[in-house]
Amino acid sequence: MPPSVQIANLAITAPKVGDNSYQGFQPGKEEILPKGWNGFNSRALPCDILVQHDIGIQVRDGCTLYCDIYRPSGATKVPGIVCWSPFGKKFNGIGMMKNVMWGCGVPDGCLSGLERFEGIDPAEFVPRGFAVVNVDARGAGDSDGSIVIMGTQEAEDGYDVIEALARMDWCNGSIGLAGNSHLAIVQWFIAAARPPSLKAIAPWEACGDLYREQFVRGGVWNKGLFDLITKMVIRGRNGLEDFQEMHRRSSVMNAYWEDKRPDLRNITIPTYIVASYSSFVHTMGSIRGWLEVQSSEKWLRWDPYQEWYDLWAVEDSREELARFFGKYLRGDENGWEKTPKFRNAILRFGEKEPIQDIVEETFPIPRTRYVEYFFTADGTLAETPAAGSTLASYNSEWTPAKGREYISFRHTFCETTTLCGLPKAVVYMSCPDHDDMNIYVAIRKLGRNGKPMLNVNIPWHRVPFETIDAIPTSQYSNLTIYHGPMGILRASHREIDPARSIHPQYPFHTHRTEQRIPPGTVVELEIGLWAMGIEFEAGESLQVEVSGQYPFHQEFNESATMLEEEMNKGVHQLHMGGEYPSRIVLPFI
Repeated sequence: MPPSVQIANLAITAPKVGDNSYQGFQPGKEEILPKGWNGFNSRALPCDILVQHDIGIQVRDGCTLYCDIYRPSGATKVPGIVCWSPFGKKFNGIGMMKNVMWGCGVPDGCLSGLERFEGIDPAEFVPRGFAVVNVDARGAGDSDGSIVIMGTQEAEDGYDVIEALARMDWCNGSIGLAGNSHLAIVQWFIAAARPPSLKAIAPWEACGDLYREQFVRGGVWNKGLFDLITKMVIRGRNGLEDFQEMHRRSSVMNAYWEDKRPDLRNITIPTYIVASYSSFVHTMGSIRGWLEVQSSEKWLRWDPYQEWYDLWAVEDSREELARFFGKYLRGDENGWEKTPKFRNAILRFGEKEPIQDIVEETFPIPRTRYVEYFFTADGTLAETPAAGSTLASYNSEWTPAKGREYISFRHTFCETTTLCGLPKAVVYMSCPDHDDMNIYVAIRKLGRNGKPMLNVNIPWHRVPFETIDAIPTSQYSNLTIYHGPMGILRASHREIDPARSIHPQYPFHTHRTEQRIPPGTVVELEIGLWAMGIEFEAGESLQVEVSGQYPFHQEFNESATMLEEEMNKGVHQLHMGGEYPSRIVLPFI
């Protein structure tokens, strides 16, 4: 059962014919789109596709959820692949790519327009003998109820819909879940509920904890791009749960926020995980999935490119996904089990393409050496701490005149070196002006000229510029530009439960209570940065930056909605050396 917490509701735009490809409510409408159909002037269908519109499925509390089913036109029973979200079952990737920078590299003509946003394309999977089922989640489109995002409610709804689909006369009884971002995250919740007919999942970039990884990372509120998604994409008649109001009611862990973290140990079916180091939402959820899913039939592939590009534009990725589902939804003898369980990718930054499909034993890579580098008064990283203590300080508040102030420490590499795994910072901080601190720790890669480098998250032949330096900052996007790994922690949320940490390098902060700090008191903060996979050449440097403000471009910044009592005030002091061995711990392979 969902938690007994009253959920705040936010009014949203109702569906309207013509908006986001909505075609009106058409329960029971059935049609065959013939081979060659090209209704979106993009990708022609390679075969006939039977489409059933607005098929209603009643779930356990009496609400009816509606789905569109795309399947082969013959009578042969086929497995179903479900794509689940509140983003509108007819709002497609073609429409969304027109609204994002450079279309995320997805070329014109590779999508049919039948794919829902972040879902698989029926034009790709129906000819391979699958049905694709696009479900409007509770409250979305014409589905009953109000929209909830993840948690037990979506898990129960998914369970009921999957079992109903498995009993339909076209289905062979086997269902899979596919898609990325929201469509991937929900897979953790539904699979953990263990519907018997769910045989395999493929979460493509999946956050695993909406509090810790998306809305209140490190205890610091930030809605990121969710307001944009709500405005552009989500349509419903009865509202959407209001995360900002739920955070105002409880900025610490309670039953509501606990329900937004699935128990991945309940997942026992075949799982194919795709992740990237450059995602600003999904990286750590994918890692926890890899470590905690209780199945020997699980795979992890690090993807060097943005998730939409990989899902839609990379032929090998589509082929692999079809082979995975063919094996576990239909029993194909296609050799999938020979696929390496873990394949890594390493980013090189600048104009250099990444290295990908590196076969390794597992993640984190067992041969990893975790090396401590200590912060020093001269701004370098040293292998041993200074004997005496010193301090450095910065203004923790953003100002129009100076912007973000930060303290930095640098190490230059003498030979080609790869860092891959989980970096961690341990910093000793104080604030004479306030009883709390929001701390950001970022790692930047610097070129031989000392300038910060960037990584582009799509192949260079899809970038409309020839060099990184030619890209104007106005075209920086969190979807396509990666600065480096980052960690965040609000000092009053520093409590750690080691028993729940997925790795010693990535501490689990409980966020159960606020532990305010008397002004001027020095406090030790252990901050896990998100995973990294970066190559440094001789003469290039790694720079650690400590600050009180978000360190990268703020395309989707929502920090202005932060509660007043949670904002930084005054000067932060970073203590180094002696009894305060502030440091970064880096993963060398």
